[in-house]
Amino acid sequence: MKLSRIALAGGVAASTVLLIAGPAAAHVSVQPVGEAAKGGYATLNFKVPNERDQASTVKLEVNFPADHPLSSVTPQAVPGWDIKIDKSKLDKPLEVHGKKITEAVSKVTWTADDSEIAPGYFQQFPVSVGALPEDADQLVFKAIQTYDNKEVVRWIEEPTEGGEEPDSPAPVLKLSAAADDHHGGGAADDAKEGDDHKAADTAASTKETHAAASSSSSSDTTARTLGIIGIVIGVAGVAFGVLAGRRRSA
Repeated sequence: MKLSRIALAGGVAASTVLLIAGPAAAHVSVQPVGEAAKGGYATLNFKVPNERDQASTVKLEVNFPADHPLSSVTPQAVPGWDIKIDKSKLDKPLEVHGKKITEAVSKVTWTADDSEIAPGYFQQFPVSVGALPEDADQLVFKAIQTYDNKEVVRWIEEPTEGGEEPDSPAPVLKLSAAADDHHGGGAADDAKEGDDHKAADTAASTKETHAAASSSSSSDTTARTLGIIGIVIGVAGVAFGVLAGRRRSA
């Protein structure tokens, strides 16, 4: 009996931990497609789960870091959602490809039009961004989630290294080491470059083969022509000799 009570107590405690840990894990997050390399460009997915059983998510606001402004922010269209992009003036202009950028995107807002995130579902909101900072290891995007019952959840608490996860953590993007080409392509671009070289070599080889074949064909044609001319001249010579012999005999 005593063991049964201990087991029951342990089960209740475990269930309580799961119930507490479950909702905390289901928060707005950001993940790159591939790598998010320092100094490069990347596509990010903001993943938004619905944590409520009786309400649907109808709005998401993502605030972009002001301490590391991004010169390029391009959201991908999401069916059933309207997109609004807010920009703000920069205290210190950015220089990108020789041009000065005086303003940057400060917030992107997705609002449900004829769609929503129903209970038990999640939605991803893709955004292409760059150039990512070279002097930071991560970027923090504070997000605000709104439900159709007017409830607002603010995912704005910045996690601390070595500390416990906040109740409402902000989405954090970890940056990887800078890529050589600063475009986040890495091995994929190297493979593509290798394929391009192989294609060029194959084309050159094919061209040389065709040229050789063409040259050989031309040589054969010339030889045949000269042979025919020689035969014609020979026949003409024989005929001339025969005629000359007949004249002498006469």
